Amino acid sequence: MIILFLGCLFDMPYGYYQLVRFVAMIGFIALAVKEKKRGENSLFVFWIASSILVNPIFKIALGRVLWNIVDIGWVIILSISIWIEYRKEKEGKS
Repeated sequence: MIILFLGCLFDMPYGYYQLVRFVAMIGFIALAVKEKKRGENSLFVFWIASSILVNPIFKIALGRVLWNIVDIGWVIILSISIWIEYRKEKEGKS
């Protein structure tokens, strides 16, 4: 999803943004389910809110600049969570 969100920063065809909305919604729901199973309610709520914001059915119009800011935020948060998971896994194997 990180690559898809970075692609949104460029001038892409409308179909690309539709694809991003669909893939991101499914990805955010999967992340929410994972966090719920772990008992992490704050991240669960964040991922659910993100899936609602990006859903392709009931679109929320934020404007290009604001969407770019949201996309960058998601890239940062997803990158940090990947890094944290990597560190936890690495420490678990030691």
